[in-house]
Amino acid sequence: MFRLWAKTWKNNRMLSDTVICDDSSDTRTHKVFRALEEICYQFDLSQPIWLDSNINEFRRHAKARFYQDSFIDSIDFDFLEIQVIEED
Repeated sequence: MFRLWAKTWKNNRMLSDTVICDDSSDTRTHKVFRALEEICYQFDLSQPIWLDSNINEFRRHAKARFYQDSFIDSIDFDFLEIQVIEED
């Protein structure tokens, strides 16, 4: 089971969160991208752009934060944080 937890934050307070579960036999990368797509659909957001800093942070900590510079549209929160909480 692969689970990805997503949270939106503003002024050090969590505004919303969701957990996406994936039981498929796909690669980790495909699971992350598919989960992020579902997260953006649930939160009604545009897809964030993966900057080098996001990629490096995700590789090191299985966690990444997407700030305004990762989104084309303006966002009404400080950042979107994704974190892998379970991997098979």
